[in-house]
Amino acid sequence: MEVVDVNAHLHTPYSFSAFDSVSQAVEMAAAQNVKVVGINDFYSMDGYADWDRECRARKLYPLFNIEFISLNSEDQAAGVRVNDPNNPGRTYISGKGLAFPVKLAGEPAAQLSAVKKESNLQVAAMCEKVAKLFADAGVEFGWDEASIREKLTKGSLRERHLAKAIRLAVARLFPDAEAQKAFYEKIFGGKALKSDIAAEAKVENEIRGNLLKAGGAAFVPETPEAFLPMSTVRDIILAAGGIPTYPFLADDAKGGFTDFEGDLEKAAATLKERGFYSTEFITTRNSVEVLERYAQYLWDQGFVVTLGSEHNTPAMEPIKLACRGGVDLTDNLKRLNYWGACIVAAHQKLVADGFQGYLDAQGRPDLKYRDKFILMGDRIIKEAIK
Repeated sequence: MEVVDVNAHLHTPYSFSAFDSVSQAVEMAAAQNVKVVGINDFYSMDGYADWDRECRARKLYPLFNIEFISLNSEDQAAGVRVNDPNNPGRTYISGKGLAFPVKLAGEPAAQLSAVKKESNLQVAAMCEKVAKLFADAGVEFGWDEASIREKLTKGSLRERHLAKAIRLAVARLFPDAEAQKAFYEKIFGGKALKSDIAAEAKVENEIRGNLLKAGGAAFVPETPEAFLPMSTVRDIILAAGGIPTYPFLADDAKGGFTDFEGDLEKAAATLKERGFYSTEFITTRNSVEVLERYAQYLWDQGFVVTLGSEHNTPAMEPIKLACRGGVDLTDNLKRLNYWGACIVAAHQKLVADGFQGYLDAQGRPDLKYRDKFILMGDRIIKEAIK
């Protein structure tokens, strides 16, 4: 079986992204010979039609995914950091291979809509604080929720959109770099900007860290309604036809792990207990040695494994995957990633056609069919990209 390159986790402007458009993302993938690409926006399936059209036009195979931030109250009470290194219990969850055309309806659709609205409201409240902060400094911010939503988003209002609006406002108000730095220092509460003004992505990251995160002058804490329970998120993904997927952080730049992920054997067992049989990694976070060990162990334990790059920051990175430091993926990692993508491709095709996919009605896989799903997905992908 010929293995082709896969990037199974890419954010688009339908949430927040390094890309200006879906077409830019897909064009870059084609240019880098990445043949299978997965849209993976926060709380949104709105980009699926664009993703499908742009991928098909370039003979790429599209995967239809989604991402949530959930809360596990048991882990929160125990102080266990899961895959958010700063917030115990807070857990990022992806859904892979959702049905397209979208089939989500009823209570699960209402739950998704409600949590998306709550997330937007938090950013809108921070926007009001930013406007007052600018006004207190004697200048006009020039942005409000409506204008940010209209000019910088495709519906989902994220914290990073507000950071971008702040950077654009400061550049408009203070054309001189030194004046911009002075203003940032003022609204950062006396903390100097470290980045070069021309390094837009880094400036926006500093804006988020100094102004929009806890302790910053424009910070607004999320309400409990902004986080659905992990089990509810799993149910929504299943209702949308997808495969609930746990995104591993694995090792950080200092070789550290979260409380949940440090014991891989225990983490894998707990994920199965919670009804998760699919995992993913954002490869640039990890050393190739750790990624190889974690991915292979999880595959051997019966998990689907896929890899991606996110691209949910302003920084533009390659779509062709690499590990931390630009280290190439091993042939084994490429193979596991492709096999995982084949399973997802077969699953989403079956579900879209009204049949049972990789998971049964309880959301569990029957591993004796795993190889058949790989072969089916390989045929589906190869037919689309030939």
